Amino acid sequence: MNSASEPSSGPAPRQPAAEGLAWLPRYPSLLEINTWAWLNRLSQKAGKAITLGEVDDAALDDLARQGFDWVWLLGVWRRSAASRAVSRGEHAWRAGFQAALPDLTEEDISGSGFAIGAYEVEEALGGKAALAEFRARLAQRGLRLMLDFVPNHTALDHPWVKTNPDFFVQGIEESLDAAPENYVRIETDRGARILAHGRDPNFPGWTDTLQLNYANPALQAAQMAELASIAQHCDGLRCDMAMLLLPEVFQRSWGLTPAPFWPKAIAAVRRTHPGFTFLAEAYWDLEWTLQQQGFDYCYDKRLNDRLRDGDASAIRAHLVAGLDYQDRLARFLENHDEPRAAASFLWPRHRAAAIVAYFAPGLRFFQDGQFEGARIRLPVHLRRGPLEPRDPDIADFYGRLLAVLRKGDTFRDGAWSLIAPQPAWAGNPTSQDFIAYAWRAPDDGSYVAVVNYSDHQGQCYLRLPFATLADKPTRLVDEMGSETYDRDGRTLIDPGLYIDLKAWGYNLFRLEALRPRLRLRSHPDAREPAVGMMLVGRRFDEPTLYRAAFAFE
Repeated sequence: MNSASEPSSGPAPRQPAAEGLAWLPRYPSLLEINTWAWLNRLSQKAGKAITLGEVDDAALDDLARQGFDWVWLLGVWRRSAASRAVSRGEHAWRAGFQAALPDLTEEDISGSGFAIGAYEVEEALGGKAALAEFRARLAQRGLRLMLDFVPNHTALDHPWVKTNPDFFVQGIEESLDAAPENYVRIETDRGARILAHGRDPNFPGWTDTLQLNYANPALQAAQMAELASIAQHCDGLRCDMAMLLLPEVFQRSWGLTPAPFWPKAIAAVRRTHPGFTFLAEAYWDLEWTLQQQGFDYCYDKRLNDRLRDGDASAIRAHLVAGLDYQDRLARFLENHDEPRAAASFLWPRHRAAAIVAYFAPGLRFFQDGQFEGARIRLPVHLRRGPLEPRDPDIADFYGRLLAVLRKGDTFRDGAWSLIAPQPAWAGNPTSQDFIAYAWRAPDDGSYVAVVNYSDHQGQCYLRLPFATLADKPTRLVDEMGSETYDRDGRTLIDPGLYIDLKAWGYNLFRLEALRPRLRLRSHPDAREPAVGMMLVGRRFDEPTLYRAAFAFE
């Protein structure tokens, strides 16, 4: 990507409108909510049990006010009694539950939301009718609903285990003897079977699940029917461990090579539900592959890892990819699988990482509790979360960040480009610690985001890619801070905007072209006769007059 060029202003690829909803912006925002924990908090506040159908208007209004386009409700589907028993009996898991929730009770352990017994809404959440009402109330506020699809595995007592055991990866006695953590003997309607636990090829099996066999065409047909049913209840799906279904990955895991599933499954859903959105949990640099198979967005775990590693050069290298790829990445600092941002990015590094992640192009992915500075990652097996104090600094920062993101069209539908930092002077290597972006929208102005992503002070020049400012004095106003500067537009392009930031410092400048008035009579240094002699009998273009006026101002 040429950092010296204007930000790309070609047609923005936009998500089609879902049923009854407006078009999504090019760069939408999503909030992940742990449904059980969220409703538990609302219930405690209300003094009674709250279902999805009883969430008050103020809570939904707040989601809309913060500028989200998507709400992902994690864990609404019916959990499994057999898998819940495993959750309660696994001592290693229980130690993690106790660490997250010191006053843990047996009732708090509801079983994993990814060990699904059936794609039916839990009655304790209000059932199917409550989910439909919740979705309709979101839509009234311009919000879409995303739910879970767990394609790789089921709960231990899913109905298919009894009726269709051939839908699952089979083992033999030797498999069970050699890897008892990866296989289990289960009674089915066709007799006892040894079935594999769900897993990825790099880790032991998830012992509360059973692995589906995508090399069986009948299983693929059944899963497509399941998807068609689920899609009636939401506007999009987050697909758990989506890359595990890719033929080459499945073959490496199980020695079986299935036909591709995602292209035909996604196309089938969209024939019935135009505009339906698919988000892939994806790792191992398989994001592009999944995008080509139909996914709208894929997790950008690579950026998250590089932000944690702290290497600005590696982050910039990741961000040079084409927008046909980057626009379809989900940028996040935390989610239910990752450590909380407030715990893993110490202040003020947390702020710097957020500016890098959330002002990059793509889907902006946040988690409930992130804005208040929650530090405890809640295991998905629990239905209740800990009470944590609100961090006022983090809350204030995210309040300002969300306000900027929803202000105008620039960061939702504008054009983005990466700016290559230039050395401030010979022998100063700190320019390599900077990450900088240009944003532009025709009706909303130009912006520059810059971060010193290091633990020491640094300096650089940024050659801004805004050619229209070259002949105008320009004001830079920091939208995330209090700084304001006036500069000659020519110098912003060459040698560039000079930046000097402390460790983990950042600016988000809005650029405004100034139109100064000629106030020569009142200026103590004005030599009016000389200026008059310069002007009489000559014609000057507007930029020349601007520069002359700017010199006197």
